[in-house]
Amino acid sequence: MDEEYDVIVLGTGLKECILSGLLSVDGLKVLHIDRNDYYGGASTSLNLTQLWKRFRGDDTPPENLGASREYNVDMIPKFMMANGALVRVLIHTDVTKYLNFKAVDGSFVYNKGKIYKVPATDVEALKSPLMGLFEKRRARKFFIYVQDYETNDPKSHEGLDLNQVTARQLISKYGLEDDTVDFIGHALALHLDDNYLDKPAKDFVERVKIYAESLARFQGGSPYIYPLYGLGELPQAFARLSAVYGGTYMLNKPECKVEFDENGKAIGVTSEGETAKCKKVVCDPSYLSDKVQNVGKVARAICIMSHPIPDTNDSHSAQVILPQKQLGRKSDMYLFCCSYAHNVAPKGKYIAFVTTEAETDQPEVELKPGIDLLGPVDEIFYDIYDRFEPCNDHEADGCFISTSYDATTHFETTVKDVVGMYSKITGKVLDLSVDLSAASATTEE
Repeated sequence: MDEEYDVIVLGTGLKECILSGLLSVDGLKVLHIDRNDYYGGASTSLNLTQLWKRFRGDDTPPENLGASREYNVDMIPKFMMANGALVRVLIHTDVTKYLNFKAVDGSFVYNKGKIYKVPATDVEALKSPLMGLFEKRRARKFFIYVQDYETNDPKSHEGLDLNQVTARQLISKYGLEDDTVDFIGHALALHLDDNYLDKPAKDFVERVKIYAESLARFQGGSPYIYPLYGLGELPQAFARLSAVYGGTYMLNKPECKVEFDENGKAIGVTSEGETAKCKKVVCDPSYLSDKVQNVGKVARAICIMSHPIPDTNDSHSAQVILPQKQLGRKSDMYLFCCSYAHNVAPKGKYIAFVTTEAETDQPEVELKPGIDLLGPVDEIFYDIYDRFEPCNDHEADGCFISTSYDATTHFETTVKDVVGMYSKITGKVLDLSVDLSAASATTEE
């Protein structure tokens, strides 16, 4: 271990693995260490026995749930937008050759106590029971505007400069009702709150566009894709990639301690009496707890079921977003469902997650609106975890720390953090202009 590296990465969580892969591809010498004897850190994937041990304290789950090894329960379950940033990163690094994806069956939104398919195009808007007759026409016009909008073609802008016009002003031009704005903003553009309404509309329009393009990509019922066997495959795929480019991985290295010089700059990492030198350290919040601050908590319920979520057209995999206004909350709630169709559970079994940014310390009560939508569950585990953000000056100490995973059931916020960290570490902007067709080759229908 006594060598010098450009970067030492601590923790094999998804964000750390993606960064380690990107930096290796860039030609940097990377050492990647984890204190655990398994990949994934907070975003690991557990079999049934491990799940039982973690949440029930014993390792004998009931036999009627099927074989333990047939379960791959992701601790941070998130779907990928087919045309989104993560898929671009996977193609950019050529990690797609290690993974098999399958389209996700459905994307839904909660409105006035019911679940509806999210309409994302002018055609779907006209069919959607979410809206009345006149609202459908207004929504159709809005979707046509979004579909035709091209940044470089001023004709498509209809006289609006989206760098100046706010999302609220754009929406009012089409006269859309509050409930419509709710599902477009939260279930299509995937905004976490309503602050976007008073910001320039360009980001909002581009997000809706990515959703619609992703939906068209696989002709499935949703814009999302998910790897077979779950996300546990991702860190390992990036580990393989890093190794191809000369990166070194070491698991099961206890007490990884970051060493600093007299000016407080990171110069290496010590474990088991050996020190590896480096110029920069990349890690998750658990490795440098004195350089992060607590910014909230995520409440979640993990459920094992024997049926799909009701009212989702029997979807074997689905996301349902419950916008905050519908629940009188300050943050959205998310339902995630996956099953044996993606090889994450034995035949006939479904894994569902209900997650939200915790506003109380009673997950059972707080998550009830989401859990009530699931129907009967075989088993349910409640959990609450802290969310941290870095509060250090990375230029002064050479430490680049990721933020904890949020409650969302899609990858957009995760990748934003990774891309931002990449720029801070390298001083370059990550070029994600790739040929997206490279990923569809690995998609099974």
